[in-house]
Amino acid sequence: MKVVILAGGRGSRITEGYQTKPKALVEIGGKPILWHIMKHYSAYGYHEFVICCGYKGQMIKEYFTHYYVHQADSTFYLKEGRMQVHESNVEPWKVTLANTGLDTLTAGRILKIRDYIDGDTFLLTYCDCLSDVDISASLAFHRENGRAVTITTTQPAGRFGAIKIDASSRRVESFTEKARADQSWVNAGFMVMNTKVFDYLGDGGAMLEKEPFERLLRDKELYAYRHDGFWSPMDTMRDNEYLEELWDSGQAPWRHD
Repeated sequence: MKVVILAGGRGSRITEGYQTKPKALVEIGGKPILWHIMKHYSAYGYHEFVICCGYKGQMIKEYFTHYYVHQADSTFYLKEGRMQVHESNVEPWKVTLANTGLDTLTAGRILKIRDYIDGDTFLLTYCDCLSDVDISASLAFHRENGRAVTITTTQPAGRFGAIKIDASSRRVESFTEKARADQSWVNAGFMVMNTKVFDYLGDGGAMLEKEPFERLLRDKELYAYRHDGFWSPMDTMRDNEYLEELWDSGQAPWRHD
């Protein structure tokens, strides 16, 4: 099963000091947030990734171009112009980097990688948050309900968008993105999608959380998997510093050694 990561945004709120790189490559503990997210999925046995590139996407391509060599011990024979790579403990990842456009909205980015999806289900997340969400449990919940989209929801304090969920079935009844300070459940990303979601994306000229989610709501095709554990966005420098502190302390809940 493929894991699709939306890594095309500019991340303008965290670029104070990070103007030279895309948000996906902003580091926590010396590793890009993109790497942390991939490690989390990989811990659950998902090793095939489709990364939707946009802003400074060439830098993400350069990161993976040199990844193998950077993770290995190497001997350089300078006079002979050759290099010997010794044993390397590189993750068993297959990574497809898709150019999805500089200013393409999220629905459009998903449409552009349709041909890379095999099977009827794929995983999707943003590249701006970390969590210890149980991927296997969210997938099982999705399959049990048999709907088009399952979003992971959580209850952080303040400043995020509100989600209203039916108490018995957990069907999402309304979705308001970053609207009020008195919200409860929010979209944490880490979604599971059936390929029928492509029928809800229109021409791709919208944010996923707008018209596509509204269409899914009307058809009762959007469900919520409840996550009560750790979740944190990385929207600002303060968020980045908080995640750095967790990593440096050895207490990062999302860490997989």
